Amino acid sequence: MGGMPERVIGVDVGGTKVAVATLRGGALEDKRLHPTNLDSPEALIDQVVEAIHELAGEEGFCAVGVGLPSVIEWETGRVRSSVNIPLRDVPLRQVLRDRLEVPVFVDNDANVAALSEAHDDEGNLDTRHLVMLTVGTGVGGGVIIDGRVFRGATGAAPELGHWIIGADLSHGTPEHRDKAPQPGSLEALAAGKALDALGEERGLGKGPDVVEAAKNGEPAAVEALALLGHRLGVGIANAINAFDPEVVAIGGGVSTAGHLLLDPARETAGRFVLPGVGTRTEIRLARSGPEAGVRGAALLARQELALESGTTTTTEIGDPA
Repeated sequence: MGGMPERVIGVDVGGTKVAVATLRGGALEDKRLHPTNLDSPEALIDQVVEAIHELAGEEGFCAVGVGLPSVIEWETGRVRSSVNIPLRDVPLRQVLRDRLEVPVFVDNDANVAALSEAHDDEGNLDTRHLVMLTVGTGVGGGVIIDGRVFRGATGAAPELGHWIIGADLSHGTPEHRDKAPQPGSLEALAAGKALDALGEERGLGKGPDVVEAAKNGEPAAVEALALLGHRLGVGIANAINAFDPEVVAIGGGVSTAGHLLLDPARETAGRFVLPGVGTRTEIRLARSGPEAGVRGAALLARQELALESGTTTTTEIGDPA
């Protein structure tokens, strides 16, 4: 299919909506939203293909990036497991390449959000080493190392929400092999569901009510958010000790609490980071906003297309310092 070589399309597939947008240079253009068709794998794939063609129009496009709430086998683009969308075991990259006749790249939605977070508003890579934690109903995240997404050996990494930050081993190792999230994990202790529980214990309601009450100065709400922030801070310390990143960015719905969450998180992270590590790490709120998924998917397509064609530039993966 034709099209200007710099025009790529990003697709963010979620359990409730599919977002599509074009990326030309560094600017995201013409974002469109569609309610996700969950009837069958075929119906969802048809919807994605139709949304891409509708967006492309006569001008065309040169590549597509797709972000999914799924574990992706990166080398093949097969969906190994998926949350809230019917694509398990679908070889999605090949299916879409066959249908669209352009290169397609498929990755986990948290990975592409992290990639977006590592780029500035002009689409230039400005953070070579970054960890992003998304604190919503659960805790997810992505890691950027040397300007590229870290995926591990099979594409399943990183599952940052499943770091254990509070295991009780006083009576030996408990058997929780089939339970997720594990007791003591970052997701079990610091996600939106944990804030719901803290709020209900204090008669404050659910997580969003706690955030609102804390912003209004309610002491019990401030204390609940601080406790969540301290727990999150242990996870941040793990991230800094493991990766020594330039940035740890906190996104997701709970991050709307701002400094009420971030200040306790920074304090606790400082206590658990090994002296001498993380001396250049900035802990901040994510800047990408709700477009992080679709923008990151488009940036993924641009970056991988450049790598395939051997035309990588400093705006795509950066030069070694």
